[in-house]
Amino acid sequence: MSNLVRLIPSQTIFFLCDIQSRFKDAIHAFPEVVAISNKMLKFAKVFGIPVIVTEQHPKGLGNTTPEIDLKSLGSLHLATVEKTVFSMLTPEVKVLLDSRKDVRSIVLFGVESHICVLQSALDLLQAGYNVHVLADGVSSCNKEEVPIALSRISQAGGHITTSESAAFQLQRDASTSTFKAFSNIIKEEKGATIQALEKLASYRSNL
Repeated sequence: MSNLVRLIPSQTIFFLCDIQSRFKDAIHAFPEVVAISNKMLKFAKVFGIPVIVTEQHPKGLGNTTPEIDLKSLGSLHLATVEKTVFSMLTPEVKVLLDSRKDVRSIVLFGVESHICVLQSALDLLQAGYNVHVLADGVSSCNKEEVPIALSRISQAGGHITTSESAAFQLQRDASTSTFKAFSNIIKEEKGATIQALEKLASYRSNL
């Protein structure tokens, strides 16, 4: 697989991994992970990108935190899948992906970076997808785990990027009809983006 991989809206799905209510007080910079997730959902609506959500053992860990605005996605929200395995690539998710033959790239964000995000990325890479993990959109209970997990994903062939960089790749051209809505989101989310980068990505410059 070539290391030169571009994000194209019609070939992309967003994966939102296990951002659940019970993790609120346990995950480092949880509010920033939520903010970046909501930012990406806004971009999903602009570009028409489907979103798959998973929940790890929701009976024990709760459902997706209500601060995540899934309802606004409408039909772009393909499914919220319950799981006990750590990888997002469950049989149900695999069926959803197999039904969309044009999909080449997965943009992955959520928790925990060294467990469910890592195992999801490795499984998706093995399945032949290009995986883009948002450095400002993933975290763990112990922040020190995060750069190690991202390094492991990168070594396996994944692409470590940021929410804004990924969004600009999807937009690509300032002359298209989506640019005004895209630009408004960039402006609206500037403060949240800076805060997330400071808390989640500032200590990863050695990757």
